[in-house]
This record gives sequence, structure tokens and C-alpha cells, in this order.
Amino acid sequence: MTDQLRLMAVHAHPDDESSKGAATMAKYVSEGVDVLVVTCTGGERGSILNPKLQGDRYIEENIHEVRKKEMDEAREILGVKQEWLGFVDSGLPEGDPLPPLPEGCFALEDVDKAAGELVRQIRSFRPQVITTYDENGGYPHPDHIMTHKISMVAFEGAADHEKYPESEFGPAYQPQKLYYNQGFNRPRTEALHRALLDRGLESPYGEWLKRWSEFERVERTLTTHVPCAEFFEVRDKALIAHATQIDPDGGWFKVPMEIQKEVWPTEEYELARSLVDTSLPEDDLFAGIRDNA
Repeated sequence: MTDQLRLMAVHAHPDDESSKGAATMAKYVSEGVDVLVVTCTGGERGSILNPKLQGDRYIEENIHEVRKKEMDEAREILGVKQEWLGFVDSGLPEGDPLPPLPEGCFALEDVDKAAGELVRQIRSFRPQVITTYDENGGYPHPDHIMTHKISMVAFEGAADHEKYPESEFGPAYQPQKLYYNQGFNRPRTEALHRALLDRGLESPYGEWLKRWSEFERVERTLTTHVPCAEFFEVRDKALIAHATQIDPDGGWFKVPMEIQKEVWPTEEYELARSLVDTSLPEDDLFAGIRDNA
């Protein structure tokens, strides 16, 4: 039945697919599920975060092409398909007051019009399940928030042949479930933090948890825990493929793999929309769908 199951993961930039839900996608690929990553922008305005590559003139002058090649490598590692929506990275504005967003960027696009490009992908791929970001974007990057907005419109709009005519966008189709990625959640962070300290190891999460308390971040409802520990190495390999963004010696990899697998062997999601009956909590994004595939 898995040849009929299709999962679409909607992300803002190349590298987001490898830092959010990558082990889940690799798990489903291994089971024969068809998985498509839709990347909204090319990541053109992303800073070069890997200190080992900072100052590289070729990368600075060809960042769009470099990040595309990184995405190609990560896609191959995860075993997924991938499509670009073609919008321009908005960058992350900094300062007080914040500067205006650059003209023509993704976050300034008309939401309904931009969602039409995602509708086109949904109608072509016909996923039963879509994953995206919550209304805060996971973190408040304008492209992440815009990704949330167009995902919500497209989830409903894919079935609306009047708003998005079939002659232009393809035959109408209704996905059945939509999830928010919630992999960076407080219970996981606290569990790994305690496990490291209990073993006499240094934890990279102390400052994270302090900031969590300072900002009084609203806790999300974790409805779905997908067991995928055996694919954590694949996740990390895909993440390292995004070399301009990820330092292989950096904080992403400070927790020993055996501790990750023992203490928190799942990736988490929040069920935001469902047109099928399901019982919470879940351990499968296709719960309520798989039996009817």
C-alpha cells in the first residue's frame, strides 16, 4: 500500500528540510512512501554561517548556485524528490527599528497568488499528508511565516477549482492531513539537557532553555511522535551537505548519537488539520490514512 502514500514537506530555504523532519522523511522513504520537498526560496540572502567557508569569494558571488548544489546533495542523501517554488529569499532583518524587507522578496508576495504556486505542486503530486511551519514560522523569520501562510491557503485551495482554476493549476485535489514541524520543542530539549548533565557532559542547551523562560514562549501541542532514531545519521549527513550553513564541528552535533537515540528517538509534529479520523497521540503521520490507501 505504501506505493500509494505520498508526503509533501514545505520548507522556506534549502537546509530547512534537513534540520526539520529529515529523519522522518528518510524513514518513510525506506518504507516506500513517495516524499517530495517543496522549497519556497533559493536561500540567496542567507548568511554563510559555517566559519570555515566565510570569506570565500566564489561562494559569496555564487551563493544561489552553491546552495542549489547543496540542496541536490541533501536530496540524494535523504532519497526524496524536490521542487523549487522560485521565490526570492527575504533575508532576516536585523536592527532596531527593523529595516524594510527587500522589494520583490518572498515575504512581500501576495499570499493567495504565492499559494497558487504551491497549489500547482499539490495538485501534481497529490500528497495525503503535508508538513509545514506553525504561525510563528518555528522561529520568526519572514520566509518561515510566509511559508506557513501559503501552506494554509494551499491546503484548502488545492480543492477549490474556482479560486484556482483547473485549466491553469491542474485537477483539484484535497490533501487529508497537515502538520506543523515541532522538532525543536521544550520537552526534547530538557530531556537531552538533563541526560548530558547526568552523564557529566557539557550541554549546548543551557542558553536555549534560559531564553525559552525569558521569552515565555508558548508551548505547542505535540500530537505526533514519529520513531525514526535509526535515520538520525542520515539526517546529520544531509544537514552537513548544506556546508555554507552548517559547521560539522558546531552545536548541531554536540549531543552524542547514542544519547539522542536512547533519550529521544522520535521527531515531533503538531496535527493542525485532519479530514480523517485519528486518535491522539499518534506515531505515524499517515494514521487514519494508511488503512484506506
